[in-house]
Amino acid sequence: MSHIAVERNRRRQMNEHLKVLRSMTPCFYIKRGDQASIIGGVIEFIKEMQQVLQSLESKKRRRSISPSPGPSPKPLLQPSTPQSERSIVVHENIKELGASCNSPVADVEAKISGSNVFLRTVSRRIPGQIVKIVNLLENLSLEILHLNISSMEDTVLYSFVIKIGLECQLSVEELAIEVQKSFSLKLT
Repeated sequence: MSHIAVERNRRRQMNEHLKVLRSMTPCFYIKRGDQASIIGGVIEFIKEMQQVLQSLESKKRRRSISPSPGPSPKPLLQPSTPQSERSIVVHENIKELGASCNSPVADVEAKISGSNVFLRTVSRRIPGQIVKIVNLLENLSLEILHLNISSMEDTVLYSFVIKIGLECQLSVEELAIEVQKSFSLKLT
């Protein structure tokens, strides 16, 4: 009997902890209510928060190196063309296909998961930037399924879930580059 009571108490505690995790995690990350989905969603949310933290830490390091309010100075040996300011990293493995496009203005990451693309941008707060990104995605005939905006001080994280249509001719690398370009366009 005591073993049954101990097991019942363990399950009750586990369910309470899962309820807390579910309540602390944005609903977008948790697809179903089963334990595995809740834990998987929490893991994805923590990974995203770690990216935000890394971005904020690198921003803090850049500020401590260059305390001036203007843009960070570029290294003297590097030519200052838009292409040289951009670094593209392509990630490929069995589970995901993605690309990152980083510049001094913004970090952009696009990953394919099934029939969707997860698009994330981290940048300083730029008035009208979300409108530019949404316009770009709509002009590319991509359907935005979900948008999440997180901000801390003057840093903002835009997270999109985009449905890939059969007519889409854009690679994840091209999408990351196009979104990166939107950070330098003027709002019209």
